[in-house]
Amino acid sequence: MNPRMTRRLTRPLLYLMLIFMALFFLMPVYLLLITGLKSFAEVDLQRMWALPKGIHFDNFILAFEKLSPHLWNSMRMVIPAAIISSVVGSLNGYVFSKWKFKYSDVIFTFLLFGMFIPYQAILIPLVIFMEKLGLRGSISGLVLVHVIYGIAITTLIFRNYYAGVPTEVLEAGRIDGAGFVGLYRHVVFPLSIPAFVVVLIWQFTQAYNDFLFAVVLTGNRTWPVTVALNNLAGSQIVQWNVQMAGALLTALPTLLIYIFLGRYFLRGLMAGALKG
Repeated sequence: MNPRMTRRLTRPLLYLMLIFMALFFLMPVYLLLITGLKSFAEVDLQRMWALPKGIHFDNFILAFEKLSPHLWNSMRMVIPAAIISSVVGSLNGYVFSKWKFKYSDVIFTFLLFGMFIPYQAILIPLVIFMEKLGLRGSISGLVLVHVIYGIAITTLIFRNYYAGVPTEVLEAGRIDGAGFVGLYRHVVFPLSIPAFVVVLIWQFTQAYNDFLFAVVLTGNRTWPVTVALNNLAGSQIVQWNVQMAGALLTALPTLLIYIFLGRYFLRGLMAGALKG
């Protein structure tokens, strides 16, 4: 069978498989949406896949009223954490890729171990450390944790990205009299936009979706939205329609990030930010 005929036969099968996987992946979103639009009387297991009899946007309004203060807490935590860890990772990657020093590879290897330490393994010493610093219960403490925990992955991404930058470009800058800071500011940083996009999206998502650190290190008034969503369920009755509406509202920021910046994320990946 010639290759053209083979492609004609396999392409419909491929599309069917992709459509099936997409529908399977979107099943939880469908359940979230239709349950969020139902009245409380319509929510039960027997009719969980059925469409709502009416549209109840009041579930979303009620969920937003309860979650909006904590959504603001999440933004206050996520934005500085993503920016600071990206800048630190960029500087680290610049040093480890272009200003190598004695034992730099060993230090870099130890730094990468930070990616493989489970959150649960450091909870007790982390709580004690934060209490000594007076940061437990504050948004600032949570920002610090996500910056430190993100340094390993951000350093790795930037180091791999900068490894593809020709050394001759930096040597030309040195000949012109630029030093460490000058080379970074005028040569390396302008070339780093694709890597910054990848790292910022990655760190934003990781910090925003965090629950464990947030529930341990923050208090009632400083809960991020993920913890507030968990506590949206009452102790006696769970209003699943409000809970599902809240889950959709909570997922909205990361969803918008990937919708509007997803193409830049892919360009960053293609440019080598996660290669190596």
